[in-house]
Amino acid sequence: MSSPAKIDWSKVDAPELVLQRFPSRRSVVYGTKGVVSCTQPLAAEAGLEILRKGGNAADAAVATSAALNVTEPSCCGIGGDAFCLFYEAKTKQVKALNGSGHSPKRLTIDHVRQQGVTGRGIPYSNLNSVTVPGAAAAWVDTIETLGSGRISVAEVLAPAIRLAEEGVPVSEIHGHAWKRSEQLIKNASPNGDEMLLNGKAPLPGQIIKLPYLAKTFRAVAEQGKEGFYKGRIAEAIVALIKSKGGVMELDDLAEHKTTFVEPIKYTYADEVTVYECPPNGQGITALLALGILENIQAQGKTKPLLEMEHNSVEYLHTLVEALRLAFADGQHYVTDPDFVHIPVDELLSKEYFASRAALFDPTKTNPEVVHGNPVHSSDTVYFSVTDQWGNACSYIQSNYAGFGTGAIPKECGFTLQNRGSGFVLEEHHPNALKGGKRPYHTIIPALATRGDELFLSYGVMGGYMQPQGHVQVLLNILRGFTPQAALDAPRFCISAGSPDNQTQSTGQAGDINSEVNFEEGIPAETVEALRQMGHDARLVTGFGRGMFGRGQVIQKIDDPSGVTVWAAGSDLRGDGHAVAQI
Repeated sequence: MSSPAKIDWSKVDAPELVLQRFPSRRSVVYGTKGVVSCTQPLAAEAGLEILRKGGNAADAAVATSAALNVTEPSCCGIGGDAFCLFYEAKTKQVKALNGSGHSPKRLTIDHVRQQGVTGRGIPYSNLNSVTVPGAAAAWVDTIETLGSGRISVAEVLAPAIRLAEEGVPVSEIHGHAWKRSEQLIKNASPNGDEMLLNGKAPLPGQIIKLPYLAKTFRAVAEQGKEGFYKGRIAEAIVALIKSKGGVMELDDLAEHKTTFVEPIKYTYADEVTVYECPPNGQGITALLALGILENIQAQGKTKPLLEMEHNSVEYLHTLVEALRLAFADGQHYVTDPDFVHIPVDELLSKEYFASRAALFDPTKTNPEVVHGNPVHSSDTVYFSVTDQWGNACSYIQSNYAGFGTGAIPKECGFTLQNRGSGFVLEEHHPNALKGGKRPYHTIIPALATRGDELFLSYGVMGGYMQPQGHVQVLLNILRGFTPQAALDAPRFCISAGSPDNQTQSTGQAGDINSEVNFEEGIPAETVEALRQMGHDARLVTGFGRGMFGRGQVIQKIDDPSGVTVWAAGSDLRGDGHAVAQI
């Protein structure tokens, strides 16, 4: 397959290409040792603490992850799941970790229906949506398998324990999210006060202490995975879920295991290879979109993407249509591969990309996008860490919908996720709910290499925004944007449907549709021109811009002196920043 356009690497990081487009309010952060880029400054400092003690990027990523549970529990925590991609500089290999949990073995569609659920998905607040939390095991396994071997689990968790016990001032954007979920936390379980301040959501600047969360962290620090999946914490999880009509048992937790998997990848423009975790994660959607985009250009339907004006009508139409086709496939085929065969190789084949690209019309939107058939017979925190040895850890964790269910196991200090809302309540759907099965997962970290050398450790969090963000930010970098400006640039977000479109109360799931949201900064006349092409285009401003995700990027730059320089950006849509080790 011919490449649509070679990348002119001499233009990468050229500021004059960036500032004329979308001036950043932040500068790129540069460092020659380790860098941590995340949504909370105190969590970034926790990661730096471990780097300074001799930990590598994987060790520091877990320290950052645990600290984010304290500083930003509206998005993540030990009651949720995690995924990881790790670039090992010594071997130049990319390794992948799937830290997602299974549904209770005894859970069935019939049981959910008997509880009165009528939609395609389990409602977010229904505790049958709780899958086994995978984050705790993911933390331990990341340290023990990918870590430096010089830092213990207890040392890695120490900064987060200190933050939880001493208290942290609540950040601005996170404080808004906490207030929005105050009633959810109060209603979800009898233990809501464990994550409230005098019965209310803490306001920005107020100090919140989470002593029960610190106690949970100490159990993992002292006992490893058994401290979470057996004993007091496991019993509290099961007791709460059963009290609300759930069927989780102690053995569901005791049998949980992290899975180390082979990452999937796609090489774009014959030069940049993008790595994603395989299904049950939706990372394949980003790779599908890149392959479709490349074939649209190869078929002569558009000029090369990097020659189009950034965020022009032509550029946005092409990306939106490719991503809608990719979502149609991802939402149909992504499920637990232990239960259903997923034709990954066929989906990522040249022949299939060409067939999907053939559906693209450069003059108008396709009103009805459906999945293809490649064989004959689918709220979060993302952060990135690099170290002085050249390793990179691209890490993501989530409760799913904000605080998840909002339900807090007694004296545990964390909310339980509602990742099981990602199942489809239809018997013959590939992603149908079954006991002991992992659901479609939205959270996806990314890495990119040039040849076998690291290029980017990056990601964009936020439900179905994530693969869309991966594509948009990568293409911004490839056209010469700095890591910070690549994140700052206005984005679009397709309303991808099932199951993130479900409401908190009903759990109704939809399909791929034509609704596309465009961020403030994209001209109104551009949005109107896309409407004329058939897009249900909407302009989003204010706090609504949260739908466009919050990303982090660390780019490797080889200085002429032979020293590696890390160039990092952190999304201005979040509370955090990038910080470099000295």
